[in-house]
Amino acid sequence: MAESNRELLTRSILQRNPIALLVLGICSALAVTSQMTTALVMSVCVTLVVAFSSLTISIVRFQIPNSVRIGIQITVIATLVILIDQFLRAFYFDLSKQLSIYVGLIITNCIVMGRAEGFAMSNPPVASFVDGLGNGLGYSLILMCVAFFRELLGAGTLFGFEVLPLATEGGWYVRNGMFILPVSAFFLIALLIWLLRSLDPAQQEKE
Repeated sequence: MAESNRELLTRSILQRNPIALLVLGICSALAVTSQMTTALVMSVCVTLVVAFSSLTISIVRFQIPNSVRIGIQITVIATLVILIDQFLRAFYFDLSKQLSIYVGLIITNCIVMGRAEGFAMSNPPVASFVDGLGNGLGYSLILMCVAFFRELLGAGTLFGFEVLPLATEGGWYVRNGMFILPVSAFFLIALLIWLLRSLDPAQQEKE
């Protein structure tokens, strides 16, 4: 039985989270999760791209020749990424500099291509948009959780505002240097995957 739009949205966030279940799209977690601000911007960008690329590809799916479908999907995704990148450069230049090349690398994000090829090519536009939105929100959930712990424990701040009084400024908290390093994102993602799979045993791999 086909899933409702509500099921497509909610199940993609927790039960079929693209990072927790399929371990896709984790590269950006290493680069943009040291601060919650950059993680939030990246989350919004990826969510918009995966939702609207799925919608666009679903609308034109019957006009796409099978032999060039991957090329057309990449063209649609790249166009959306360029638009978002130019928007950030025009209105949020400082954030654009912090994100560096990683906005452009959304084009290669496996989640975006995976939903375009695996869902949008065989489903109607509204369902494809909702599926893309759900997968983007699932990606965002993991990214924001990782950024929360990395910024809080690594810098004592959240969104740049001091939360834990630093010892260097007369407070009691000493920065944990490990959380400043990108490798900490690997450990945090692993813990989040373990937590989600423990809460939902259906996600665990069968022997």
